[in-house]
Amino acid sequence: MTSFSIGETDFLRAGLPHQVISGAIHYFRVHPDQWQDRIRKARLMGLNTIETYVAWNAHEPRRGEWDATGWNDLGRFLDLIQAEGMDAIVRPGPYICAEWHNGGLPNWLTAGERELRSSEPTFLADISDYLRRVYEIVGPRQIDRGGSVVLVQIENEYGAYGSDKDYLEALVALTREAGITVPLTTVDQPTDQMLADGSLPTLHKTGSFGSRSAERLATLRSHQPTGPLMCSEFWDGWFDWWGGVHHTTDVATAAADLDELLAAGASVNIYMFHGGTNFGLTNGANHKGRYLPIVTSYDYDAPLDEAGNPTAKFFAFRDVIAKYAPVPDELPPAPAAAPVSSVPLTAAGAWTDAAATAPASGTPITFDELEHLSALVRYDTELPEGRGGQLVLDEVRDLAWVSVDGQPVGTLSRTRHDRSLVIPAGRTLSILVEEGGRVNYDHRLGEQKGLIGAPVLDGTPLTGWHSTPLDVAAIAARLDADGAGSVAESSPDTTAETMTGPTAWVGRFDLASAADLFLDTAAWSKGYAFVNGFFLGRYWRNGPQRTLFVPAPATRAGANSLVVLELEQLLAPTAEFVPALALGDTEE
Repeated sequence: MTSFSIGETDFLRAGLPHQVISGAIHYFRVHPDQWQDRIRKARLMGLNTIETYVAWNAHEPRRGEWDATGWNDLGRFLDLIQAEGMDAIVRPGPYICAEWHNGGLPNWLTAGERELRSSEPTFLADISDYLRRVYEIVGPRQIDRGGSVVLVQIENEYGAYGSDKDYLEALVALTREAGITVPLTTVDQPTDQMLADGSLPTLHKTGSFGSRSAERLATLRSHQPTGPLMCSEFWDGWFDWWGGVHHTTDVATAAADLDELLAAGASVNIYMFHGGTNFGLTNGANHKGRYLPIVTSYDYDAPLDEAGNPTAKFFAFRDVIAKYAPVPDELPPAPAAAPVSSVPLTAAGAWTDAAATAPASGTPITFDELEHLSALVRYDTELPEGRGGQLVLDEVRDLAWVSVDGQPVGTLSRTRHDRSLVIPAGRTLSILVEEGGRVNYDHRLGEQKGLIGAPVLDGTPLTGWHSTPLDVAAIAARLDADGAGSVAESSPDTTAETMTGPTAWVGRFDLASAADLFLDTAAWSKGYAFVNGFFLGRYWRNGPQRTLFVPAPATRAGANSLVVLELEQLLAPTAEFVPALALGDTEE
């Protein structure tokens, strides 16, 4: 068995000085059938290690429903890393940030008023159960037991959140008791306060930054006087949010920063080597005075793009790494051309009009109180005496479509800080609320979603609310299963121009063989798309992202199905598959 330890100045692998040159791939953001391809390309860039977070809410979306199979098969992912002759770094959190919904914490864990990321006993009990399950997977795969795992991280940038040393001590004790013997690390941004608050003397401190390497390493060294220096999140790009721009970094500058790190003898984990995709409803959100939900693509301007293809950054980083470590002669194959086609879509009717079955309540019930994990809840109430007037809400989380007697009135957006709207007279007020992505950072973790508080009309509280959860994936699955019947029922003269409000659309297309596809959503407004039942994610004309990535394993030779759940209006009743990613305008 090979050993891995921390020496006075270096990591020691089998007793010899070792520079970790790692890249991040999140298994939960990549189709499992494409894991091996992404790992191999990491080796071909010259990396010797793969790092991944563990997303608790992917493994246990509901309390007690633990899943470590398929997309969640962390053990298989680590085994594939080892099969490629590489090491692995595991960062199990329990909090991961990662622009992932709720920072990786399950909704059931954060619902209600409780202390998070602390030594509060009930919180420790819950995370202990989680970490033990993770370590049952990781433990046998440690390098000193013949596996690939060389480092395990405790918490994640904790110094930016708190300073509860008892909490960190409890995590360390649990980790060691669970049989984790490899070195334990922490990561924090290189400021004195964060490095001091976020770690313990018994843990090896690392930094997270993307530039000014010499300065940041010096700060890190002042807090970690011995052992190897490591930037365990070398930010080589950035994430995007709806309504923003597509973020990129200059290739030459990023390569020079990486060169500076490696020349200093520091170890590195490139964040991200391959970003992947926030499939389904897994995107997070930031809120620093303004709610900004993250887009579906997690391309990150990484060396491998969202579709797993090498970029200019891949080759520039490869040239830098070759100065400090062996790099294979082999290069990744050129990507195959993506099939291009135009697919007609047919309206399959309204899809948010499910009958309200729950009893009425005095105020709207939140997503969390409903234990609802999907994107939408519809809130309905009868208007007193059929009156209209000024509707005022405490808060919308996160976007609402307001209608009276089925007629659209307007939208209320958390991002715009909207709270009020004048509504006409009518009988039934309906407010369809979308949870746009849970904040993944700081003290907004676990906040309630839906209509918050008690809505009022001209100062009078509205009561008698029916709160109806809508499961987006289940609705799409039903349409996919009997889409032909739904299409047959559509009016023959139905066109996108005449269909406003939430409308489902279905289409069929043929492929010669399974292939990566790029679905252009520019002619659509806002909603969700599925291919063969696979949930591609959210689209929004708000941009910057224009294409949804369709991984080849979600397609098949012959007939394929497409379901589009549009919330507003299609500008054209077609689906366009285009040759390449289109992630939006950059800041340049």
